[in-house]
Amino acid sequence: MKKLISLLIVLCLSGTVLLAQSTPSSSAKKERKKNLVIKEFNQKAGSTTSYLDNVRTFDEMGRKIEEIEYASYGQKCRTTYEYEGNSKRCVKQVEYNEKDKPVKIRKFEYNENGTKARQLTYGPNGKLLSTKKYEYSYK
Repeated sequence: MKKLISLLIVLCLSGTVLLAQSTPSSSAKKERKKNLVIKEFNQKAGSTTSYLDNVRTFDEMGRKIEEIEYASYGQKCRTTYEYEGNSKRCVKQVEYNEKDKPVKIRKFEYNENGTKARQLTYGPNGKLLSTKKYEYSYK
């Protein structure tokens, strides 16, 4: 009986270790995104031709720095992301149109605990278009 219990304990422990090794951590996921470029392609049903749909680019810290959407005619829109120092907090997001001209600029402010406090949206001329406030509550 003791041998059976010991065997069960060893099996349970080895299963836990294997499971922990096979489950990627969030830091491992970020590590895989360092200097990564992801390209997505679309292909219409019945066609053999695929076309570029989306390109996302990440920096050496695994943060998204650019996203470009394409249509059949070329670039549809592009968004760039800027961060504060080495943090993961996006402080500025610029949206560009198909002619690569800025159309919206979003700036983000954060609370001391790292949550978003406000989003300020500006036009390309620098005029404030809208403000969004974030409120957090726990039940």
